[in-house]
Amino acid sequence: MKCFEAHKDYKISCNNTDCKFWIRHSESMNCTVLAGNKGPMTLQKIGDIFGVTRMRICQIEKKTLSKLLVSIENGKKLTL
Repeated sequence: MKCFEAHKDYKISCNNTDCKFWIRHSESMNCTVLAGNKGPMTLQKIGDIFGVTRMRICQIEKKTLSKLLVSIENGKKLTL
């Protein structure tokens, strides 16, 4: 069982700040994986979770989509 599965099953917030998935967000039990599994969110909601503006989330989204498209077109493995 992965740690985020355990946190979800036992409804316990993660305190492992060294984890690459850890965020300070009590509604998601401090886990980006659990936050992402809640379904579609607005840019504003995502910005609130990460402490940035919705515009910054939009910029990140556009850059990520651009990298994905280039990777698909070139048939290369994507590195983020």
